[in-house]
Amino acid sequence: MQNAERRTQKRQDLRRALPTAYRLLPTRAFTLVEMIVAVGLFAIVMLVCVGSLLALVAANQKVQALQSVMNNLNLSLDGMVRTIRMGSTYRCATSVSPLTPADCGTGGPIFAFEPYGNTSADPAWVYSFDQDGTICGQAHSLCRQKGAEAPQPLTAPEVTIESLQFYVIGTSQADAIQPKVVMVIKGTAPVSNSKAKSTFHIQVTAVQRLLDL
Repeated sequence: MQNAERRTQKRQDLRRALPTAYRLLPTRAFTLVEMIVAVGLFAIVMLVCVGSLLALVAANQKVQALQSVMNNLNLSLDGMVRTIRMGSTYRCATSVSPLTPADCGTGGPIFAFEPYGNTSADPAWVYSFDQDGTICGQAHSLCRQKGAEAPQPLTAPEVTIESLQFYVIGTSQADAIQPKVVMVIKGTAPVSNSKAKSTFHIQVTAVQRLLDL
């Protein structure tokens, strides 16, 4: 008994002499409740993050679709504005024959003018809104007709123009207003891989460079 007590006392003395880092400390694992709470919080955070990511992707697709539409329309409208500014004899109405200057304060779907270099004997250039595809073969588009040539669409097929009006003022030489035309366009563009559409509203003004004051 004495030898056993001595051995036990030696072990206790040796254990006390060991550094703290070498002592075996009791460990405690996660409980089932703690694991369930941790997994639940992680799932909620991931759900919020994935939802935000999908919203950002959808918004980016919508912006890209609208940017594509704007680029296409800007190219078409820039060419229109440059040509109209250099022209003369502005007129907008449901009919452009005969081509005589005329104001159109209430707006019209057709605009005609004499381009630079043409005379009154030459056929006019006509810009028009094709709502049902009977003018240039592409419904809901902007069409251009150069003189006797067949009308051609200026906008891409994916661009849907819902309404287009031309407003003309200042064509009379008796007034002190320089002739100008205002184009008001409203339409939609599809969003890639989505049923949503982007709506756009554009207003463009072209003032005749030939003085008529």
